[in-house]
Amino acid sequence: MANINFSQFTLGIEEEYMVLDPVNRELKSHQQRIVTEGQKVIRDKVKAEMHQAVVEVGTDVCRDVDEAYKDVSHLRRTISHIAGDLGFWVGASGTHPFSHWESQLITDHARYKEILDILQDAARSNLIFGLHVHVGMESREMANHIANSTRYFLPHIYALSTNSPFWEGRNTGYKSYRSKIFDKFPRTGIPETFDTIEDYDNFVKLLVKTNCIDNAKKIWWDLRVHPFYNTVEFRICDVPLTVQETIAIAALFQGVCAKIYKLRLQNLNFIQYSRALINENKWRASRYGIDGLLIDFGKEEEINTRVLIYELLDFVDDVVDELGSRHAIDYITKMMEEGTGADRQLKVFQQTNSLVNVVDYIHAQFLAGV
Repeated sequence: MANINFSQFTLGIEEEYMVLDPVNRELKSHQQRIVTEGQKVIRDKVKAEMHQAVVEVGTDVCRDVDEAYKDVSHLRRTISHIAGDLGFWVGASGTHPFSHWESQLITDHARYKEILDILQDAARSNLIFGLHVHVGMESREMANHIANSTRYFLPHIYALSTNSPFWEGRNTGYKSYRSKIFDKFPRTGIPETFDTIEDYDNFVKLLVKTNCIDNAKKIWWDLRVHPFYNTVEFRICDVPLTVQETIAIAALFQGVCAKIYKLRLQNLNFIQYSRALINENKWRASRYGIDGLLIDFGKEEEINTRVLIYELLDFVDDVVDELGSRHAIDYITKMMEEGTGADRQLKVFQQTNSLVNVVDYIHAQFLAGV
Protein backbone atom coordinates (compact mmCIF):
# COMPACT_ATOMS: atom_id res chain seq x y z
CA MET A 1 0.00 0.00 0.00
CA ALA A 2 1.26 3.49 -0.87
CA ASN A 3 2.61 5.62 1.93
CA ILE A 4 -0.11 7.79 3.39
CA ASN A 5 0.50 11.51 3.61
CA PHE A 6 -0.70 12.00 7.19
CA SER A 7 0.38 15.66 7.16
CA GLN A 8 -2.68 16.53 5.04
CA PHE A 9 -4.95 16.03 8.08
CA THR A 10 -4.35 19.48 9.54
CA LEU A 11 -6.57 20.80 12.33
CA GLY A 12 -8.47 24.04 12.79
CA ILE A 13 -10.54 24.54 15.94
CA GLU A 14 -13.25 27.11 16.68
CA GLU A 15 -14.70 27.56 20.18
CA GLU A 16 -17.53 29.77 21.42
CA TYR A 17 -17.22 31.20 24.94
CA MET A 18 -19.77 32.74 27.27
CA VAL A 19 -19.14 36.18 28.78
CA LEU A 20 -20.22 36.28 32.42
CA ASP A 21 -20.96 38.89 35.04
CA PRO A 22 -18.69 38.01 38.01
CA VAL A 23 -21.25 39.40 40.47
CA ASN A 24 -24.49 37.63 39.55
CA ARG A 25 -22.97 34.99 37.18
CA GLU A 26 -25.48 35.88 34.44
CA LEU A 27 -24.50 36.12 30.79
CA LYS A 28 -23.47 39.69 30.09
CA SER A 29 -23.02 41.79 26.97
CA HIS A 30 -19.42 42.91 26.57
CA GLN A 31 -20.45 45.36 23.80
CA GLN A 32 -17.71 43.84 21.63
CA ARG A 33 -15.01 45.26 23.90
CA ILE A 34 -13.41 41.83 24.39
CA VAL A 35 -13.33 41.38 20.61
CA THR A 36 -11.95 44.88 20.00
CA GLU A 37 -9.18 44.42 22.59
CA GLY A 38 -8.60 40.83 21.50
CA GLN A 39 -8.06 41.79 17.88
CA LYS A 40 -5.13 43.99 18.94
CA VAL A 41 -3.40 40.84 20.23
CA ILE A 42 -4.73 37.89 18.22
CA ARG A 43 -6.16 39.77 15.22
CA ASP A 44 -8.85 37.89 13.30
CA LYS A 45 -8.66 34.83 15.57
CA VAL A 46 -11.39 36.39 17.74
CA LYS A 47 -14.76 37.58 16.48
CA ALA A 48 -18.20 38.62 17.60
CA GLU A 49 -21.22 36.34 17.46
CA MET A 50 -24.93 37.06 17.07
CA HIS A 51 -25.45 37.43 20.82
CA GLN A 52 -23.33 40.01 22.59
CA ALA A 53 -22.54 37.63 25.46
CA VAL A 54 -20.70 35.29 23.08
CA VAL A 55 -17.09 35.46 21.92
CA GLU A 56 -15.87 33.15 19.15
CA VAL A 57 -12.23 32.20 18.63
CA GLY A 58 -10.52 30.20 15.93
CA THR A 59 -7.02 28.74 15.70
CA ASP A 60 -4.60 28.97 12.80
CA VAL A 61 -4.26 25.89 10.60
CA CYS A 62 -2.42 23.51 12.95
CA ARG A 63 -0.14 20.73 11.71
CA ASP A 64 -0.98 18.40 14.61
CA VAL A 65 -2.70 18.17 17.99
CA ASP A 66 0.27 19.69 19.82
CA GLU A 67 0.08 22.86 17.74
CA ALA A 68 -3.69 22.89 18.25
CA TYR A 69 -3.26 22.51 22.02
CA LYS A 70 -0.86 25.46 22.15
CA ASP A 71 -3.14 27.60 19.99
CA VAL A 72 -6.37 26.87 21.90
CA SER A 73 -4.59 27.35 25.24
CA HIS A 74 -3.20 30.68 24.07
CA LEU A 75 -6.65 31.79 22.86
CA ARG A 76 -8.32 30.83 26.15
CA ARG A 77 -5.64 32.57 28.22
CA THR A 78 -5.78 35.70 26.05
CA ILE A 79 -9.58 35.99 26.11
CA SER A 80 -9.70 35.24 29.86
CA HIS A 81 -7.07 37.90 30.58
CA ILE A 82 -8.73 40.58 28.42
CA ALA A 83 -12.17 39.77 29.86
CA GLY A 84 -10.76 39.98 33.39
CA ASP A 85 -9.21 43.39 32.70
CA LEU A 86 -12.61 44.60 31.49
CA GLY A 87 -14.42 43.22 34.55
CA PHE A 88 -15.86 40.03 33.02
CA TRP A 89 -15.48 36.30 33.46
CA VAL A 90 -15.51 33.75 30.65
CA GLY A 91 -16.52 30.10 30.55
CA ALA A 92 -17.08 27.23 28.11
CA SER A 93 -20.36 25.34 28.31
CA GLY A 94 -22.91 24.39 25.63
CA THR A 95 -25.57 26.46 27.43
CA HIS A 96 -25.59 28.86 30.35
CA PRO A 97 -27.21 27.20 33.40
CA PHE A 98 -29.80 29.92 34.10
CA SER A 99 -29.60 33.07 31.96
CA HIS A 100 -32.63 33.74 29.75
CA TRP A 101 -32.15 34.49 26.07
CA GLU A 102 -34.95 37.08 26.10
CA SER A 103 -32.78 39.48 28.11
CA GLN A 104 -29.67 39.12 25.92
CA LEU A 105 -28.60 41.79 23.44
CA ILE A 106 -28.04 41.06 19.76
CA THR A 107 -24.89 42.23 17.97
CA ASP A 108 -25.58 45.11 15.59
CA HIS A 109 -24.39 43.66 12.29
CA ALA A 110 -26.05 43.34 8.87
CA ARG A 111 -25.46 39.58 8.71
CA TYR A 112 -27.11 38.92 12.08
CA LYS A 113 -29.96 41.31 11.32
CA GLU A 114 -30.69 39.36 8.16
CA ILE A 115 -30.64 36.00 9.98
CA LEU A 116 -32.98 37.44 12.65
CA ASP A 117 -35.34 38.80 10.01
CA ILE A 118 -35.65 35.33 8.50
CA LEU A 119 -35.44 33.03 11.54
CA GLN A 120 -37.04 35.29 14.18
CA ASP A 121 -37.32 33.66 17.65
CA ALA A 122 -35.45 30.54 16.52
CA ALA A 123 -32.42 32.82 16.07
CA ARG A 124 -33.03 35.00 19.13
CA SER A 125 -33.22 31.96 21.38
CA ASN A 126 -30.13 30.34 19.85
CA LEU A 127 -27.97 31.24 22.84
CA ILE A 128 -25.67 28.23 22.63
CA PHE A 129 -21.94 27.54 22.51
CA GLY A 130 -20.35 25.00 20.22
CA LEU A 131 -17.06 23.49 19.13
CA HIS A 132 -16.19 23.22 15.43
CA VAL A 133 -13.28 21.09 14.27
CA HIS A 134 -11.87 21.35 10.74
CA VAL A 135 -9.78 18.46 9.40
CA GLY A 136 -7.70 19.13 6.28
CA MET A 137 -8.26 17.07 3.12
CA GLU A 138 -6.24 16.51 -0.05
CA SER A 139 -9.23 17.38 -2.26
CA ARG A 140 -12.94 18.22 -2.06
CA GLU A 141 -13.71 14.84 -3.67
CA MET A 142 -11.95 13.06 -0.81
CA ALA A 143 -13.59 15.42 1.69
CA ASN A 144 -17.01 14.34 0.39
CA HIS A 145 -16.11 10.65 0.65
CA ILE A 146 -14.81 11.08 4.21
CA ALA A 147 -17.82 13.21 5.24
CA ASN A 148 -20.19 10.48 4.03
CA SER A 149 -18.36 7.79 5.99
CA THR A 150 -17.68 9.69 9.22
CA ARG A 151 -21.38 10.55 9.71
CA TYR A 152 -21.81 7.23 11.49
CA PHE A 153 -19.39 8.22 14.28
CA LEU A 154 -20.87 11.65 14.97
CA PRO A 155 -23.14 10.52 17.86
CA HIS A 156 -20.29 8.63 19.56
CA ILE A 157 -17.99 11.66 19.61
CA TYR A 158 -20.88 14.01 20.40
CA ALA A 159 -21.67 11.89 23.49
CA LEU A 160 -18.15 12.60 24.78
CA SER A 161 -18.63 16.36 24.32
CA THR A 162 -22.01 16.70 26.06
CA ASN A 163 -21.79 19.82 28.22
CA SER A 164 -25.21 21.51 28.39
CA PRO A 165 -27.54 19.90 30.94
CA PHE A 166 -29.20 23.15 32.10
CA TRP A 167 -31.38 25.67 30.28
CA GLU A 168 -32.94 28.80 31.76
CA GLY A 169 -32.60 27.56 35.34
CA ARG A 170 -33.87 24.03 34.79
CA ASN A 171 -32.18 20.66 34.78
CA THR A 172 -33.40 19.59 31.34
CA GLY A 173 -32.78 15.86 31.80
CA TYR A 174 -30.52 15.98 28.74
CA LYS A 175 -26.73 15.78 28.80
CA SER A 176 -26.72 18.10 25.77
CA TYR A 177 -29.72 20.39 25.53
CA ARG A 178 -27.80 22.64 23.14
CA SER A 179 -28.69 20.46 20.15
CA LYS A 180 -32.40 20.67 21.02
CA ILE A 181 -32.18 24.46 20.79
CA PHE A 182 -30.28 24.38 17.52
CA ASP A 183 -32.79 21.93 16.01
CA LYS A 184 -35.12 24.91 15.50
CA PHE A 185 -32.83 26.18 12.73
CA PRO A 186 -33.30 24.94 9.17
CA ARG A 187 -30.53 22.89 7.52
CA THR A 188 -29.22 21.42 10.78
CA GLY A 189 -28.57 17.93 12.12
CA ILE A 190 -27.06 14.85 10.49
CA PRO A 191 -26.71 15.37 6.71
CA GLU A 192 -27.58 12.94 3.96
CA THR A 193 -24.80 11.39 1.90
CA PHE A 194 -23.83 12.83 -1.47
CA ASP A 195 -22.59 10.38 -4.11
CA THR A 196 -20.14 12.92 -5.51
CA ILE A 197 -18.87 16.38 -4.63
CA GLU A 198 -20.69 17.61 -7.76
CA ASP A 199 -23.97 16.39 -6.26
CA TYR A 200 -23.25 18.42 -3.12
CA ASP A 201 -22.27 21.50 -5.13
CA ASN A 202 -25.44 21.19 -7.23
CA PHE A 203 -27.52 20.94 -4.06
CA VAL A 204 -25.93 24.16 -2.77
CA LYS A 205 -26.48 25.88 -6.15
CA LEU A 206 -30.16 24.92 -6.10
CA LEU A 207 -30.61 26.39 -2.59
CA VAL A 208 -28.89 29.62 -3.66
CA LYS A 209 -30.86 29.83 -6.91
CA THR A 210 -34.17 29.40 -5.07
CA ASN A 211 -33.28 31.98 -2.37
CA CYS A 212 -33.14 29.47 0.47
CA ILE A 213 -29.62 30.66 1.24
CA ASP A 214 -27.25 33.26 -0.20
CA ASN A 215 -24.12 31.18 0.45
CA ALA A 216 -23.14 27.69 1.58
CA LYS A 217 -22.17 28.86 5.08
CA LYS A 218 -25.90 28.94 5.90
CA ILE A 219 -25.87 25.15 5.80
CA TRP A 220 -25.50 24.37 9.49
CA TRP A 221 -25.30 20.58 9.48
CA ASP A 222 -23.47 18.54 12.12
CA LEU A 223 -20.73 18.05 9.57
CA ARG A 224 -20.12 19.58 6.19
CA VAL A 225 -17.58 19.75 3.43
CA HIS A 226 -16.48 23.33 3.98
CA PRO A 227 -17.65 25.67 1.21
CA PHE A 228 -14.31 27.48 0.89
CA TYR A 229 -11.55 25.36 2.42
CA ASN A 230 -10.43 21.80 1.68
CA THR A 231 -11.69 20.59 5.03
CA VAL A 232 -14.40 18.50 6.59
CA GLU A 233 -15.93 20.59 9.36
CA PHE A 234 -17.40 18.77 12.36
CA ARG A 235 -20.02 20.94 14.08
CA ILE A 236 -21.99 18.56 16.30
CA CYS A 237 -20.16 19.04 19.62
CA ASP A 238 -20.88 21.22 22.64
CA VAL A 239 -17.92 23.41 23.54
CA PRO A 240 -16.05 21.45 26.25
CA LEU A 241 -15.18 22.83 29.68
CA THR A 242 -11.41 22.34 29.26
CA VAL A 243 -8.73 22.58 26.59
CA GLN A 244 -7.72 18.94 27.12
CA GLU A 245 -11.23 17.76 26.26
CA THR A 246 -11.36 19.97 23.16
CA ILE A 247 -8.04 18.58 21.91
CA ALA A 248 -9.00 14.96 22.66
CA ILE A 249 -12.22 15.38 20.67
CA ALA A 250 -10.38 17.10 17.80
CA ALA A 251 -7.83 14.25 17.78
CA LEU A 252 -10.64 11.72 17.53
CA PHE A 253 -12.24 13.49 14.56
CA GLN A 254 -8.82 13.70 12.90
CA GLY A 255 -8.16 10.01 13.61
CA VAL A 256 -11.48 8.90 12.14
CA CYS A 257 -10.80 10.91 8.97
CA ALA A 258 -7.31 9.43 8.59
CA LYS A 259 -8.64 5.91 9.16
CA ILE A 260 -11.41 6.27 6.55
CA TYR A 261 -8.80 7.64 4.14
CA LYS A 262 -6.50 4.66 4.83
CA LEU A 263 -9.37 2.24 4.18
CA ARG A 264 -10.18 4.06 0.93
CA LEU A 265 -6.61 3.52 -0.30
CA GLN A 266 -7.20 -0.21 0.31
CA ASN A 267 -10.47 -0.02 -1.68
CA LEU A 268 -12.41 -0.55 1.53
CA ASN A 269 -15.24 1.56 2.84
CA PHE A 270 -17.48 1.88 5.83
CA ILE A 271 -21.16 0.97 5.47
CA GLN A 272 -23.28 4.08 4.85
CA TYR A 273 -26.26 4.29 7.18
CA SER A 274 -29.28 6.49 6.62
CA ARG A 275 -29.71 9.83 8.29
CA ALA A 276 -32.78 8.45 10.09
CA LEU A 277 -30.78 5.67 11.75
CA ILE A 278 -27.84 7.88 12.75
CA ASN A 279 -30.38 10.35 14.18
CA GLU A 280 -31.59 7.66 16.59
CA ASN A 281 -28.06 7.52 18.02
CA LYS A 282 -27.71 11.30 18.04
CA TRP A 283 -30.86 11.59 20.13
CA ARG A 284 -29.57 9.00 22.61
CA ALA A 285 -26.20 10.79 22.86
CA SER A 286 -27.96 14.10 23.51
CA ARG A 287 -30.16 12.58 26.21
CA TYR A 288 -27.74 10.25 28.02
CA GLY A 289 -24.21 11.31 27.01
CA ILE A 290 -21.75 8.47 27.63
CA ASP A 291 -24.03 6.81 30.21
CA GLY A 292 -26.58 5.42 27.78
CA LEU A 293 -26.80 2.84 25.04
CA LEU A 294 -26.19 3.47 21.36
CA ILE A 295 -27.29 1.19 18.55
CA ASP A 296 -24.71 -0.89 16.75
CA PHE A 297 -26.42 -1.01 13.37
CA GLY A 298 -24.14 -3.80 12.11
CA LYS A 299 -25.19 -6.07 14.98
CA GLU A 300 -28.66 -4.50 15.17
CA GLU A 301 -28.53 -4.24 18.95
CA GLU A 302 -28.08 -1.69 21.72
CA ILE A 303 -24.58 -1.46 23.18
CA ASN A 304 -23.18 0.50 26.11
CA THR A 305 -21.96 3.84 24.73
CA ARG A 306 -18.63 3.60 26.55
CA VAL A 307 -18.00 0.19 24.96
CA LEU A 308 -18.66 1.65 21.52
CA ILE A 309 -16.31 4.56 22.22
CA TYR A 310 -13.58 2.09 23.24
CA GLU A 311 -14.28 0.23 19.97
CA LEU A 312 -13.90 3.52 18.13
CA LEU A 313 -10.53 4.07 19.84
CA ASP A 314 -9.49 0.59 18.63
CA PHE A 315 -10.70 1.47 15.12
CA VAL A 316 -8.41 4.51 14.87
CA ASP A 317 -5.52 2.92 16.79
CA ASP A 318 -3.39 2.20 13.71
CA VAL A 319 -3.31 5.84 12.56
CA VAL A 320 -2.87 7.85 15.77
CA ASP A 321 0.91 7.32 16.06
CA GLU A 322 1.47 8.58 12.51
CA LEU A 323 -0.74 11.58 13.33
CA GLY A 324 1.25 12.17 16.53
CA SER A 325 -1.94 12.24 18.57
CA ARG A 326 -1.81 9.19 20.83
CA HIS A 327 -1.38 11.26 24.02
CA ALA A 328 -4.43 13.37 23.07
CA ILE A 329 -6.51 10.29 22.23
CA ASP A 330 -5.44 8.65 25.52
CA TYR A 331 -7.14 11.50 27.40
CA ILE A 332 -10.51 10.13 26.24
CA THR A 333 -10.09 7.28 28.73
CA LYS A 334 -9.83 9.88 31.49
CA MET A 335 -12.94 11.65 30.17
CA MET A 336 -14.85 8.38 30.40
CA GLU A 337 -13.71 7.92 34.00
CA GLU A 338 -14.38 11.49 35.17
CA GLY A 339 -17.52 12.05 33.12
CA THR A 340 -18.34 14.58 30.44
CA GLY A 341 -18.76 18.30 31.13
CA ALA A 342 -22.48 17.66 31.63
CA ASP A 343 -21.80 14.92 34.18
CA ARG A 344 -19.47 17.20 36.11
CA GLN A 345 -21.86 20.17 36.00
CA LEU A 346 -24.66 17.93 37.29
CA LYS A 347 -22.42 16.62 40.06
CA VAL A 348 -21.73 20.18 41.29
CA PHE A 349 -25.46 20.90 41.20
CA GLN A 350 -26.33 17.69 43.09
CA GLN A 351 -23.73 18.49 45.76
CA THR A 352 -24.63 22.17 46.23
CA ASN A 353 -28.14 22.61 44.80
CA SER A 354 -26.87 25.91 43.36
CA LEU A 355 -26.68 26.89 39.69
CA VAL A 356 -24.48 29.84 40.71
CA ASN A 357 -21.97 27.24 41.94
CA VAL A 358 -22.26 25.48 38.58
CA VAL A 359 -21.31 28.73 36.81
CA ASP A 360 -18.38 29.14 39.21
CA TYR A 361 -17.27 25.63 38.27
CA ILE A 362 -17.59 26.34 34.52
CA HIS A 363 -15.50 29.50 35.00
CA ALA A 364 -12.89 27.65 37.11
CA GLN A 365 -12.52 24.90 34.48
CA PHE A 366 -11.92 27.34 31.60
CA LEU A 367 -8.14 27.48 32.17
CA ALA A 368 -7.81 24.19 34.09
CA GLY A 369 -4.53 22.49 33.25
CA VAL A 370 -3.38 25.28 30.91
